[in-house]
Amino acid sequence: MERSTDQCQGLGRRQLLTRAGAIAVGASASVGGPAQAVGGEGAVAAPGGGSGSAPFGPVVVRPGDTRYESLSRGNNFRFVGSPQEIRLVGSTEQVVRAVSDAVRTGRRIAVRSGGHCFENFTADPEVRLLLDLSPMDAVEFDPAMGAFAVQSGATLGQVYRTLFKGWGVTIPAGGCPEVGAGGHLVGGGYGPLSRRYGSVVDHLHAVEVVVVDRDGTARAVVATRDPDDPHHDLWWAHTGGGGGNFGVVTRYWLRSPQPGGAGTRPHGDPSRLLPSAPGELLTVLVVWPWDEKMTEGALSALLRNFGTWHERNSAPDSRAAHLYAVLIAGHRATGAVRMAVQIDAGLPDADALLTAFVSAVTAGTGSTPPATFPRRLPWLQAATWPGTGEPGDIGTRRYKDKAGYLRRGFADAQLATVQRHLNNDTGDTGSGLLLVGYGGRVNAVAPDATAVAQRDSVMKVVYYTVWADEADDASRLAWVREFYRDVYRDTGGVPVPGEVSDGSYINYADADLADPAWNTSGTPWHTLYYKANYPRLQQIKARWDPRGIFRHALAIEPPPM
Repeated sequence: MERSTDQCQGLGRRQLLTRAGAIAVGASASVGGPAQAVGGEGAVAAPGGGSGSAPFGPVVVRPGDTRYESLSRGNNFRFVGSPQEIRLVGSTEQVVRAVSDAVRTGRRIAVRSGGHCFENFTADPEVRLLLDLSPMDAVEFDPAMGAFAVQSGATLGQVYRTLFKGWGVTIPAGGCPEVGAGGHLVGGGYGPLSRRYGSVVDHLHAVEVVVVDRDGTARAVVATRDPDDPHHDLWWAHTGGGGGNFGVVTRYWLRSPQPGGAGTRPHGDPSRLLPSAPGELLTVLVVWPWDEKMTEGALSALLRNFGTWHERNSAPDSRAAHLYAVLIAGHRATGAVRMAVQIDAGLPDADALLTAFVSAVTAGTGSTPPATFPRRLPWLQAATWPGTGEPGDIGTRRYKDKAGYLRRGFADAQLATVQRHLNNDTGDTGSGLLLVGYGGRVNAVAPDATAVAQRDSVMKVVYYTVWADEADDASRLAWVREFYRDVYRDTGGVPVPGEVSDGSYINYADADLADPAWNTSGTPWHTLYYKANYPRLQQIKARWDPRGIFRHALAIEPPPM
């Protein structure tokens, strides 16, 4: 996930709308990229697709190379790696060779597709070989598989553009077009269309993964949704099990579940295999100034109203599930509280739904009447323009995000805590909180059907801070950590699953959840992320990564012997 240096203050309206959508992106260390092609020679590329060209690389970059400093860091400049080798790969075969080399030489390996990792999963000092999958970015229709093939190095923007231009379809993935598909999908990504169409992994048909056997042999395996597939458990692990755990994902195949079950032959028309993209979006930006009328009561009312609406309008069959909103409650120093809303303009009741939503959130706040900026945007422009790119300017790329799921709106004591931290003297223009609409069709799926266990939440919440200078690391980290701890002080400083909270989201990786200094709840980090699905993930880890090749600070551990 990306952050803008000024977060909300000073952003233009188009930037803020993009910014709000970008919050819904899953950012994590990529677990991989492409694998051996299935039906590769029959793959049909959309206009601009990648079929037919010679594979890139491999290219090896080592210390002393002019490219090394640029390629040794990801999106979050807090973390800079020092690998012996950065290997950029362009095919599954190259991935297999790279993994084999790492195993043979005993070097720790990490994998990067887009580089948008919140923590140091790809920049750990112990990583000796960094595998960069960004050259593997083909997006095409594979008739042999009857699904759309997406290599892990493709960005979400590339996926959206190709699917839309070629077939008029899309996937309910994240709102930031610069994020790599590799890490986003495997962590159970979501985005502005998820309330309408579910999690992106609900449309995952198959995955190609380079794994390492017990004898050290690296090989490519294809695992599918079909429950009779002997590799089905590997597919399931990649429906929300998080990046960097089981192997190197090299390709995903996407198609929505077919009526009749997993083994049903898909319709021959590719344009009917994924959700249709909206033609146009109706959007509105609502802005409340942080003035003398933005009292504790007014801010709490806004946050409470936003939560109450989502509690009442997030059932899978709710017509309101077509609407997506983000409430951006920046620190008082930002100058305003903002809310970005979008809905498919082609729906006959789109205007009425949006108007009713804004009225419900605004009702009874007593604050200065908000400014509203409605607009209609062609869908592709809204989905890909031009992205939040990299967060901030050339120097402001340091950030820390913490997150949680919400089954309902904050309790009153939590609202008071939020108000206190957003008004304190230690926050700044790069700090704040976001409430992100969730639920809807996401909640139509059983919690054990995929590795995404949180299937009855209605919102996600993100606590953020972004800054420029390394000298400010301690103060910025302290601000967001103390904010988070205080909101969840009744449950040991973390969002323990219960009436209000439901753990956290692995794509918003937060190593603090495994630190007893910040998690005093007695609930382990893996329960917060995976809940009752963790034991199954452990069994899959033991089968597919028996040597423990793929690991990081929040890696799934095999079950105890």
